[in-house]
Amino acid sequence: MTAAAIRQFDRRLLLRVAVPVAATAVSLAIGLALIALAGKSVPDAVAAFFDGAFGSTFAFGASINRAVALALVGLGFIIAFRANLTNVGGEGQIAVGGVAATAVALVGGVSGLPAGLAVLLPLLAGTAGGALWGAVAGVLKVRFGTNEVISTLLLGFIALLMVYGAVQSTDLLRQPKTDSATLPESLPIPAPSRLATLTDDPSSPLHIGLLICLVAAIVTAVVLNRSTFGVRLRAVGLNELAARRAGMRCDGLLVAALAIAGALGGLAGAIMIQGEQFSLKAGFSAGYGFDGLVVGLLSRGSATGVLVGALFFGFLRSGGISMEIAAGVPAALTLLIQGLIVITVAGSVILTDRLEEAR
Repeated sequence: MTAAAIRQFDRRLLLRVAVPVAATAVSLAIGLALIALAGKSVPDAVAAFFDGAFGSTFAFGASINRAVALALVGLGFIIAFRANLTNVGGEGQIAVGGVAATAVALVGGVSGLPAGLAVLLPLLAGTAGGALWGAVAGVLKVRFGTNEVISTLLLGFIALLMVYGAVQSTDLLRQPKTDSATLPESLPIPAPSRLATLTDDPSSPLHIGLLICLVAAIVTAVVLNRSTFGVRLRAVGLNELAARRAGMRCDGLLVAALAIAGALGGLAGAIMIQGEQFSLKAGFSAGYGFDGLVVGLLSRGSATGVLVGALFFGFLRSGGISMEIAAGVPAALTLLIQGLIVITVAGSVILTDRLEEAR
C-alpha cells in the first residue's frame, strides 16, 4: 500500500469516527437543554446517568448484559440484511426464545442433569425457538411473496401475546396461585440452569453471556466475510435474479438467513432469562428488539460495529433508567433523547457516505 493510499485510508477512518462522535455530542447537548427546559436539574440528571451506567459494579455489569442482548439481535439483523432482508422481528424472536428456555428449564427436567447440560439445553431451546420463528417469515417470503418486514413484525406481536398467555395460565408457565396477589409470571428457573457469573463480586450481574456474544460476533464476521455462504448471501442481496440464473438456491438462502437471524434473537431471549431475570414475565423483552434493530442498522454490516453500537445503547438504556428514577426525568423525555441520538447518528452515517462519494 502506497503512502498516498495510507493517508486516504486514515482520512476516511477519521471521517467515519469524527462525524458520528460530533453528531452524538450535539444530540446530547440538545438532550441536556431539553432536561433544563423541563425544569429538572441538569447536573443531577448527568450524575444519575453516569451512576446508572457506570457508577457501580452492578450498574456496569447490568449495562454489559443489556448490550449482549442488543448485540445478538444486531448480529442477526446484519446476517439477514446481507441477503437484502430486513428483520424487524427481533423482539418477537427474543420473546419466543425466552418462552422456550423457561419451559425447558422449568418443565423439561433438566435441573437434574450435569451442570453443563442444565444450562446448555435451555439455551439451545431458546435458539431453536427463535430460528423457527425466523424461518416462518422466510417460508412466507419464498412461498407466498410476503414482505419480510410485515411478516417479522406481525410474528413479533404474536410472540408477545404468547409470552402474555404463558404467564397468565397456570396450565402453562404461570407460577401456582396462592392468593390474589400472586404475580402473573413463571416460577424462578432452577439454579443449575442459570448462567455463571464472570466475576467473584457478588454484586456484579455480569455473566458468561458476554463470552457467548463475543463468540457469536466472531463467527458472524467469519461467515459473512470468509465463507461461501456469506458470498452467496451477498450475491442474493445484490441481485437475486442474477443469483438464480447462476444456479444458486436462493429460496433456501433466504430462509436460512432469516432463520439464523431468528436464532440469534432467540439466543438473546434465553440469555436474558438464564443470565439475569431468572423468570418469565410479560414484557421482559420490551424495547430490546427495536434497539437491536437500530444497532444493526448503524453498524454498516460490520460485526465489530454491532458490538460498539450495542455497548453504546446498553449504557444509554441503563443511564436513562437511572435518570428517570434518581433525577425525576420523565420517561417520555428520556425516550425522546434516545430517539434524538439515534436520528443524529443515523444521519451522520448517511452524511459520511455522501462525503466519501464526493471525494
